Amino acid sequence: MNLKGLEHSLMLDYVIYGNTIEAWLIALGIVLTIYVILSIAKPLVVKRMDALAKKTSTQIDDFIVELIASTKPFLLVLIAFWAGSAILVLPDNLRHLSQTLPTLALILQLALWGSRAVGFSLNRYAETRPTEEDRLATRTLIGPFRFLGLTVVWAVLLLVALDNVGIDVTAMITGLGIGGIAVALAVQNLLGDAFAAFSIVIDKPFVVGDFIIVDTLMGHVEHIGLKTTRIRSISGEQLVFSNSDLLGSRIRNYKRMDERRILFKVGVTYQTSADQLAAIPSIIQTIIDAQSKARFDRSHFSGFGDSSLDFETVYFVKQPDYRTYMELQQSINLAIFKAFEEQKIEFAYPTRTLFVTHENSAMADVTKLFKS
Repeated sequence: MNLKGLEHSLMLDYVIYGNTIEAWLIALGIVLTIYVILSIAKPLVVKRMDALAKKTSTQIDDFIVELIASTKPFLLVLIAFWAGSAILVLPDNLRHLSQTLPTLALILQLALWGSRAVGFSLNRYAETRPTEEDRLATRTLIGPFRFLGLTVVWAVLLLVALDNVGIDVTAMITGLGIGGIAVALAVQNLLGDAFAAFSIVIDKPFVVGDFIIVDTLMGHVEHIGLKTTRIRSISGEQLVFSNSDLLGSRIRNYKRMDERRILFKVGVTYQTSADQLAAIPSIIQTIIDAQSKARFDRSHFSGFGDSSLDFETVYFVKQPDYRTYMELQQSINLAIFKAFEEQKIEFAYPTRTLFVTHENSAMADVTKLFKS
């Protein structure tokens, strides 16, 4: 062996941190090789699985492809370093570090995958609801429940990460349990509203877009949150109800109506003839039957009022929309007014008749006697 070859051999045999330069170079080669292989294999696997997933109708395999595609490069790097360090003789602290870092990277990647899984599960649950109202109500609460799901995923994986770095999490879990009870007692109203929100989504007394009346307040539902539900009133202001109070109230949901029942009254004067009175129910029925969006139910001479002869009529609007009802009622009122005008039937209004009688003759004679 010549001098140059001897020097080269001695250089490779030079020891750094208990390993020769040759061992370090081999480890570096392993790191680069594994990283290159993983970097090349990842898009190939994703492309192959994506082609297979498109041939199926389920969304789960599409989601798995999405998870693999979202794998972060740092995980590949640390896996490669872990494989390269396996052939080296390292001090305990470096050996522990070489094993801990890939583990933490894997935990972080699991947390990211878990976050995507929570979002995918909630969105898929919303899309599988049977009706559009159910899907709309479920989407409304996806945000709050996604936040709760992510909190659980990250909290669990954080405890696993702390345990891997040598921190005793037993006392921490115990403390969290006791603290959780204290927090639950402190925020019991918030938890009550959260469970009420869950009940709203499951039981569906109303969904976003419904017109509801709560006691004397009314409006369209704009948002169903984890704690409150917001309603836009007819006059324009926003009404905010806590979910628990809302479920404890009497709620009338007008959006769920198939038909709107309408009762109205008409009064005519006492000077109306008997024949005219008998014709009024038929006149009103003919007017309502002419409306394509209305269904006649009944019309009767209902009673004698203080200043009017009263007729009571009931019909159904075939659409629940309030504007449709008002336009229909306007058409009916105008038609009734025109028909009564043609039939010389007068509408009643509050009147009072004063009857005055003359004094009798005896009282008149007495009056004359006093005057004389």
